[in-house]
Amino acid sequence: MRNYIIISLVGLAAVFSSCDDQLTLPPRQSVDQDLALSNDANVKRVLTGAYSEIRSASLYGGRIQLYAEMLGAGGEVRWEGTFNQPREMYNKQIFVNNSFVEGTWAAAYRAINVSNNVLSALDVVNEADRGRVEGEALFIRASMYFELVKFFGQPYSAGNTTTNLGVPLVLTPTRVVDEESFVSRSTVEEVYQQILNDLERAESLLPPTNGFFARNYVVSAQLSRVYLQMGRYAEARDAADRAIAVATANGKSILPDYMSAFNTDADSPEDIFAIQVNAQDPTNEMFLYYSLPEFGARGGDVAILDSHIENYEADDERLDQFFFSAGEFRTAKWRDQFKNVKVIRLAELYLTRAEANLRAGTSVGATPLEDLNRIRTRVGLAPLATATLDAILKERKVELAHEGQVIHDIKRTQGSVRDNSGETVFNF
Repeated sequence: MRNYIIISLVGLAAVFSSCDDQLTLPPRQSVDQDLALSNDANVKRVLTGAYSEIRSASLYGGRIQLYAEMLGAGGEVRWEGTFNQPREMYNKQIFVNNSFVEGTWAAAYRAINVSNNVLSALDVVNEADRGRVEGEALFIRASMYFELVKFFGQPYSAGNTTTNLGVPLVLTPTRVVDEESFVSRSTVEEVYQQILNDLERAESLLPPTNGFFARNYVVSAQLSRVYLQMGRYAEARDAADRAIAVATANGKSILPDYMSAFNTDADSPEDIFAIQVNAQDPTNEMFLYYSLPEFGARGGDVAILDSHIENYEADDERLDQFFFSAGEFRTAKWRDQFKNVKVIRLAELYLTRAEANLRAGTSVGATPLEDLNRIRTRVGLAPLATATLDAILKERKVELAHEGQVIHDIKRTQGSVRDNSGETVFNF
């Protein structure tokens, strides 16, 4: 791998102790571990803590999405912000002391550890809720390992999955940091297999309705992403089809107006999985970097270049998201701070099913052309007469633009990473 791409990090752990027992009193805000997991109500509170971790700025609150966009930026957007951490990603030169990267690693493993603690205490959860609690914890753990292995492991598409290294797998609670807490990296295959095990069980345990928390079709949608990364297209197709069927049966739908899917106070009919944002907990890092001072953000850190605009057909209503400010195009997808952060939308599932069906030579749920045209006609484009892989991948690129999928699609399709001038610096 060329030195242009330096994606490594150091796991840091510090244990502070004192020889004076009087100085080792627990902080007032801490709760004894045994007490925290002692009964049904407490375990559910701990589970809520796992959700709090994944909605943090370092994870689904926005930075995971930003990383994917900056790492995949190839002359179509420009980082103009003052933070060096995203600039390193944009420049494809990430150093080991990048605090954003360290923060995401640590936050993901905190969420995993909280989930592991919940899973270790299922016997005290009310029997009626036990399956749901287990399913939610498994979903969170699997989702974090999926994000970690995508960023810090070799791509599944690189082959040699039984020898290429992924990330450390920790499946039991870590309650004391000592020498035994330091775990070697598992292989890519081992990590992906654990993700599949967790998600498949979670899908079987969770109901189709569960408030803002994980539901079975959310898990199916995540499974479709995992299988797509693995190149297991029949299974990606089936998972996407299950997610579409259950989600639409429970009120989800493609909105007639594209931009109505964004800047929403609550889940829109198109949201499969979104981070809830409000004035009390306004974690929306995408707003911070993509929006402008007139909307309460920074200086508009991400500019959209003409080379990106050229991907859209002239009549594409998705062009309405772009506006001109201070001599640059910007996207309005992340305009408002107190609006939800989209993680998975229904439109993505239709495009996943279209691609997977086409690659598998099948028409499960719908033909590839039907799913492709469903997305095109929503934004005012004429339906195509035939569906090709290039057409589906292009549609995916413009439909999901600026939502955190770029580098992952480049990796799984064995594409190229380009520098800021558009020159290839690495081929997957």
